[in-house]
Amino acid sequence: MQNDTFEADVRSAVEQGHNVQEMVRELTLRRISARSMDIESLRQIAHSVLRGARAAVRNELNLSAAQAETARMQLKQTVAGLDMALAQTANAARLAIEEAASRAQQFTNEDLALARANLESLDELLIETLQTSASSARDAVDEILHSLAAHSLTHGTLAGAQIRETLSVIAHQLSSVGRTQAVSGLHLAQASSDLLRQIAAGVLTGVADHVKPAHKD
Repeated sequence: MQNDTFEADVRSAVEQGHNVQEMVRELTLRRISARSMDIESLRQIAHSVLRGARAAVRNELNLSAAQAETARMQLKQTVAGLDMALAQTANAARLAIEEAASRAQQFTNEDLALARANLESLDELLIETLQTSASSARDAVDEILHSLAAHSLTHGTLAGAQIRETLSVIAHQLSSVGRTQAVSGLHLAQASSDLLRQIAAGVLTGVADHVKPAHKD
């Protein structure tokens, strides 16, 4: 039911056609902050965004050329908003880890390795989701999503750039943990919970708001 509500919210935002990119970004970030931060949850959220957008523009693509072009732009803005939300999620992870380091707190090797694995998967998530969504139907929406996936694969994504920066920070922290073997007395489960909680808080409060350059087509 919650997924249905989220998809409906995305559909409504796209149908309204006003500031679609920002509305999709905000809806996605709120959804991410309310769910677990594992890669499967993020994948489900990304698919829900595209399903909502597909439902919003399906009819317009079969109408006049002008309406079809508007629908194409709405899809592109939806993907841009999703890209920005994933980038902010990666940036929130970086800030959480850097904040911990500034306080001389270190997460465990296993905890950081798990964060790294999730981010490496996240790096491919947007393009993978576009390709999967495009393969689920054979219509004008499918054609547009294939085009957006190809463009993202060629030119990269905002999320991908931010993820690589975050992975660099994690690599540095893993090196530090490896040298000191310090875990600051945190049990692994507590460390994992703390890291995920800090990332979710960063996503929701917009600590990564500076990762908002204009999305290039």
